[in-house]
Amino acid sequence: MTNTLLSIVYSWLKKDSEVSKTSDILAWILDRNKNTHVEINKISLDDCTPWYYDTEKGSIHNQNNSFFSIVGCKNNTIEQPIILQNEIGYLGIICKEINGVMHFLMQAKIEPGNINCVQISPTIQATKSNFTQKHGGNKPAYLDYFLNASNYEIVVDQIQSEQASRFYKKRNRNIIIRVEEDIEILPNFKWMTLGQIKELMKEDNLVNMDTRTVLSCIPFSKLKLSAIELEELNKEFKDKELFNSIFIGSDKNELPTIYQYLNNQKMFNEEETKLFSLNDLKSWHMQNNEYVYEKAYPYKVVFCDITIEGREVKHWSQPLFEANGIATFGLICCEDEGMLKFLVKAKKEIGSFDILELGPTIQKEAVEIENNTDEITKLFFEKLKEKDNVLFDHLLSEEGGRFYHEQNRNILLKVSKNDLKKIPDNYFLVDFKTLNELVQINNTLNIQLRNLLSLLEVR
Repeated sequence: MTNTLLSIVYSWLKKDSEVSKTSDILAWILDRNKNTHVEINKISLDDCTPWYYDTEKGSIHNQNNSFFSIVGCKNNTIEQPIILQNEIGYLGIICKEINGVMHFLMQAKIEPGNINCVQISPTIQATKSNFTQKHGGNKPAYLDYFLNASNYEIVVDQIQSEQASRFYKKRNRNIIIRVEEDIEILPNFKWMTLGQIKELMKEDNLVNMDTRTVLSCIPFSKLKLSAIELEELNKEFKDKELFNSIFIGSDKNELPTIYQYLNNQKMFNEEETKLFSLNDLKSWHMQNNEYVYEKAYPYKVVFCDITIEGREVKHWSQPLFEANGIATFGLICCEDEGMLKFLVKAKKEIGSFDILELGPTIQKEAVEIENNTDEITKLFFEKLKEKDNVLFDHLLSEEGGRFYHEQNRNILLKVSKNDLKKIPDNYFLVDFKTLNELVQINNTLNIQLRNLLSLLEVR
């Protein structure tokens, strides 16, 4: 495993590849967007066959009760529709060393809700209903590699959470396997280095959310290096603060403090979340063929007729959640003890698998339903306005299989440690190595934080 992880680190340093040039990848995506027929039309629920509103159950689901359903959900402060999908899907990437450099097999995939149609996706991105072929379509390409993962070197195999403001306790299996054998490369797949993928993340809405979450799980903290290997690797990193944060880590063990806070919240939480009938959502109603809240809300439910060439199934209808505006996900970092540290926040959400997870510094919907502004939030937006030390600032999409044209602003912002005069109890300033250890534990870092961590690049 150490050799594989070290090879992945060096792949991170390779911002281009002779196997697939970055310019060729961009041209490939452009060509697929130009030549793949995609047609998405909003329709009424009545026309969204086989989906319908079940008045007895009080939910929106399809006639086979497969894939997912939309039900009511409420806690002490929030009442909303939520996606119920009690199955774990695959988000999987195959990696292989080619010409001495680790490459990842990535897919040009179209999801119905994608804002720009084709996005760079994992080797496999399939719900259980997809890969068990409940939709009646073809089996996803490369599925057998993941069904038989024990035959290969497993780099990552984690059950991780999805967006807990939209899904109820939804999780997916994030998995990376390393193969040695030659495999057939289909026309909508290409090999890429980790550095290339991170470069492509700077293109708005190009690298999809599922790719970002899988790559965030790579267990760099498990890398065991000799003093000579560490010294050689250090020479490759211009950003010594990031190098120390990834491979050295703080002398102080922050895990007990973090776990004590999270476990106290879970143990003494009095807030109860319940699923119930959509009939009882008094503030939600159908308007112009959309299911909407009577006031402003982060999202609404729309219904779509979908035709996509090249999919396992080429024509179907389904509901999608459409965001009202662009959310902001931000991660503050600063230099401390000679390394980069990240300010993360314990975040409760209505659909969380276990009440709360660690999230980014800022997780702000375009339409806020709760006012959670504090000094840290004010600091973030003040520094962002100054446009100084912004390490990353791009629009990236959410998952297009359930969300319609949802893009969010993702920001990495560096501040001075002196700006963080008093850190509230629900925030933690930790190095990358600690966060990477925590991501190896299911349902600890939320998807917004995992995605932001995946954006870090070697400088």
